[in-house]
Amino acid sequence: MTVADVGRVVEGTEDEPPRRPRRRSGWATGYLLLLPGLLWLVLFFAVPTIQLVATSLYDQAGSLDTGYAMTWSFGNYLDALSTYRQPFLRSLMYATVATVAALLLAYPLAYAIAFKAGRFKNLMLVLVIAPFFTSFLVRTLAWKSILSDNGFIVQTLQTIGILGPDGRLLATSVAVVTGLTYNFLPFMVLPLYASLEKIDPRLMEAGKDLYANGFTSFRKITLPLSMPGVVAGTLLTFIPSAGDYINSELLGTPQQYMIGNVIDNTFLVQLNYPIAAACSVILMIVIVIMVLVYVRRAGTEELV
Repeated sequence: MTVADVGRVVEGTEDEPPRRPRRRSGWATGYLLLLPGLLWLVLFFAVPTIQLVATSLYDQAGSLDTGYAMTWSFGNYLDALSTYRQPFLRSLMYATVATVAALLLAYPLAYAIAFKAGRFKNLMLVLVIAPFFTSFLVRTLAWKSILSDNGFIVQTLQTIGILGPDGRLLATSVAVVTGLTYNFLPFMVLPLYASLEKIDPRLMEAGKDLYANGFTSFRKITLPLSMPGVVAGTLLTFIPSAGDYINSELLGTPQQYMIGNVIDNTFLVQLNYPIAAACSVILMIVIVIMVLVYVRRAGTEELV
């Protein structure tokens, strides 16, 4: 050590070795922020789902007065499927048709809002969500009046010969699908608009510069880039449609009842809780499997 080094030590001016950066102690902050949401999911999703599955395995011989015995009755699922097979299939069919109809109606509307609305874009978006300011029940009752036998639509269709003199729309499958399509249409429009609005218009202009016509440009550019919105919209429409029971209750007859009507009746009228719970579990499993297969086949990396 030189004299100069000794002087620096004495004077306290020796260069201090670099300190290691302190490890951040806030590593648990993210988990603490997730805790309220996790508690909410556990209390209001996981626990009720477990209870529903347990109820589906109770002995059907029980009742609210005597209680139900846990007998692990997996036969309840076979009974539910054999007894209510038609409502299950009808629910999936109605939900599929309503989803396709909503997609065909929503895509042009979302496209117009995203690319053609200009300064009216916000107004059109408000009009899309405006039905949500009215009760779901009231909107469905309105369709009951619109599709009534003495309504304008039925009389017009009878005049032009599409419906016979005794033809009707209310209390038919057409009325139920129409109600489903209308009530869940905004769930299709909004995801589609969100995807289409992200597309750079210059990509479509580049397609025209490469001599692609409008249909080819849509098929090669617009549709693939909007697939995340298509998948999200179809899921948001299909899932609630499959479990709905209001539209078939108000716009249909028992011949159009869906599995939601069966579950409602079995729970609240027949008080057969094991079968009602079994129907609910089967519906959840079928929808989850269909959603997983659909998302994988759609090939959208943002949703898988």
